[in-house]
Amino acid sequence: MSLFDPVSALLGGALIGLASALLMMATGRIAGISGILGGCLAPAAGDKLWRFAFIAGLVLAPFASGFLGHPLPTPRMPESWAITVIAGLLVGFGSRLGSGCTSGHGVCGIARLSARSIAATAIFMGTAIVVVAIMRHGIGG
Repeated sequence: MSLFDPVSALLGGALIGLASALLMMATGRIAGISGILGGCLAPAAGDKLWRFAFIAGLVLAPFASGFLGHPLPTPRMPESWAITVIAGLLVGFGSRLGSGCTSGHGVCGIARLSARSIAATAIFMGTAIVVVAIMRHGIGG
């Protein structure tokens, strides 16, 4: 685990907010990753270029950071690819069930003062806190 660096956290948050605001101003769209990716996979979506560019930026940004001398720590992944795939499918299902993902609700929805997004964010943050507490101090500790 790396040490907390408030400057990089502040810069990262500011860049996320700036990117979300620019996307909203330029296209009128919300920077929710599940919706952006869903639009890439939809057969009839006519606005795929910016969607693919956005996803490419998400994938390439860590490489650019490393190239500029700020490599990201290597995440601890489960031993089994099956667990990783199942977890990804569950996240995708949850995003569809919740009509959006953490970025759409947590960053953009709260900024727009959407009651639905505020409730969704409170629920997934509360759930995350409970799961971490159980995994660190209960069955995983």
